[in-house]
Amino acid sequence: MTRWMPWLTSVANFSIIITSPPPVTPLLRILKFFYNPSKAWEAAKNFSHPRVVAMLFFGFSAGLPILLIFSSLSLWLREAGIQRSAVTFFSWAALGYSFKFIWAPLVDQMPIPVMTRRLGRRRAWILLAQICIAAAIFAMSMIDPAKAENCLSLMALAAVALGFSSATQDIAIDAYRIESAGEELQALMASVYIAGYRIGMLAAGAGALFIAQIQGSTPGAYDYTAWRTAYQIMAGLMAIGMMTVFVIKEPAITEKEATCARNRDHARFFILFLISAAAFVGWFYFSSGIASTLKEQVALVVKNHSAAGFIVETARLAAGLCSALLAARVMVALKVANMEMIRSAYVEPVSDFFLRYGAGLAWLLLALIGLYRISDIVLGVISNVFYQDMGFSKIHIASIVKTFGLFMTIAGGFLGGTLSIQFGVMRILFAGALLSALTNLLFVLMAWTGPALPMLYLVISADNLAGGLAGAAFVAFLSSLTNVRFTAVQYAVFSSLMTLVPKVFSGYSGAMVDQLGYPVFFTITAVMGIPVLILILICGVKLQVKDRR
Repeated sequence: MTRWMPWLTSVANFSIIITSPPPVTPLLRILKFFYNPSKAWEAAKNFSHPRVVAMLFFGFSAGLPILLIFSSLSLWLREAGIQRSAVTFFSWAALGYSFKFIWAPLVDQMPIPVMTRRLGRRRAWILLAQICIAAAIFAMSMIDPAKAENCLSLMALAAVALGFSSATQDIAIDAYRIESAGEELQALMASVYIAGYRIGMLAAGAGALFIAQIQGSTPGAYDYTAWRTAYQIMAGLMAIGMMTVFVIKEPAITEKEATCARNRDHARFFILFLISAAAFVGWFYFSSGIASTLKEQVALVVKNHSAAGFIVETARLAAGLCSALLAARVMVALKVANMEMIRSAYVEPVSDFFLRYGAGLAWLLLALIGLYRISDIVLGVISNVFYQDMGFSKIHIASIVKTFGLFMTIAGGFLGGTLSIQFGVMRILFAGALLSALTNLLFVLMAWTGPALPMLYLVISADNLAGGLAGAAFVAFLSSLTNVRFTAVQYAVFSSLMTLVPKVFSGYSGAMVDQLGYPVFFTITAVMGIPVLILILICGVKLQVKDRR
C-alpha cells in the first residue's frame, strides 16, 4: 500500500485542483469572471484577434463539403430514383477523413510549385485543397445521376475526390491553427473554428436543400437543374475560405529541414504515395465481388448480417492496407523513393511523441484521445432515430434538434474556449467529459416522460452545450500535444484516432437498442464516460509531474 501512496496523493491533489480551487469555489469564480469587466474585455479582445477571426472562415470552408458528400447527396440520389446503399463507391468518400494521416506527411513536407514560394507552406496547401474542393463540387453539379450508370460512377468518383480534398484541407488548416498562435489562444481558436464548421454544415445541409426545393425539385418531381444550381452555389461559397488565405499571414515557424530536400526527392515521395493509394483502391475495386459472397457465408455462421458485414469489411480494409504497404515496400526496394524521407515523414513524428512523453504517458494520452468522444458519438448515431420513435415530427427535428441545437453547440464552444483561458484546458476537459456523460442521462428521462417539447428543448440545450464545451477544450488539448516540427502529421493521427474507436462501437448502437431498449442503452453510454474521467485524472497528474521536471 505504501508504494501507491505518492500516486494516490497526486490524484487527490489534482482532483482538488479540478473540483475546488481555493480560495473561491468554481461556481463563484465563474460568476466573478463573467461579471468582471476587465476579464470580459480581455476575452472580447482575444475573440477579435485576427488569427481567431480567421478560424471562423476556415471553419466554414471545412464544414461545407462534408454534408455535400453524405446527407445532401443522399437526398439528391433518392429524388433521382437511385438507392445510395447500392453504390459501393460512395463509401470510399469517408475514407479520406479516417485515413488522412497517411498523406499528412505530403502536406507537411512537399512544396507546391510556385504557390509555396508565394504564399508559404501552410497557406499554399490550404488554397490548393480549397480549389480542388470547389472543382469537385462543381464537377458533381454537372453530373445527372439519373441519366445512366456511368454517370453514377462519375458522381461517385467526384464524391471521393471531394472527400480526399476536404480531408487535405483539414490537415492544412489544423497545422496552420496550431502554428499561428500560442497555447493561450488555442482554446478560443478551436471554439471559433467549431462555430464556423457548424455554420458551414448548416449551409451545405439546410442551405443546399432549401435551394433545391425552391428551384422545383421534390421527391415526387425530380429536377436535375435545381440540384445543379444548389451545388454550384455551394462551390461558389468556397471563395470565402480562398479569400481568407490571401488576407491572413503565414505562421512564423522555421521551415523544417525536410522541406529543403530536392524537388526530385519530393516527386519520388509523391509517386510512392500515388502507387500505394492505387494499390489500396485497386484491392477494394477487385475484391468487391468476393466480399459480397463472403458476407453471405459469414452471415450463415454468425447469424447476423450486420456483424458479418463488419467482420468482412474489417478484414477487407486490413488487406487493403497491407497491399498499400507491400506496394510501398516494393517501391523502396526498387529505389523509387528515398528511404530517409519516408523515415522522417512517418517514423520521426511518432517516435517524437513517445520520446517527449515517455512510453507510459504516451499510451495513456492515446487512450484518452481514442475514448474521449465515445459517449457522444455512440449516442449520436441513434439520436435521430430516437426522436422519431418518440413521436417528434420532422419539423421538430429540423427546427429544434438541428437549428436550435446548432446555436447551442456554438454557444458551448465559445463557453469552453473562454473558460479554458480562465481555468486551464485540463479542468474544462474534465468538466466537458463529465457533462457529456451526465447529459446522456437526460435522454433516459425523456424516454420515460414521452414526447414533450419542453423536455426536447432541455435535452438539446444541455447535450449540445456540453458537446460544444467539451469539443473546444478537446481540440485545444490535442493542439497542446503536438510538436510544431511535425504539426500536420501528429494532429492528423490524433484527429483520426479520436473517432476510430467510437465509430466501431457506434455501429452496434441499433442492435443494442433493439435488445436493451432506449433507457438502458442511454445509461450505458453515460457509464462509458467513467473511464474517460479516470484517464483525464491520471494524465493530468502525470503531465503535472512532467512539467515540474
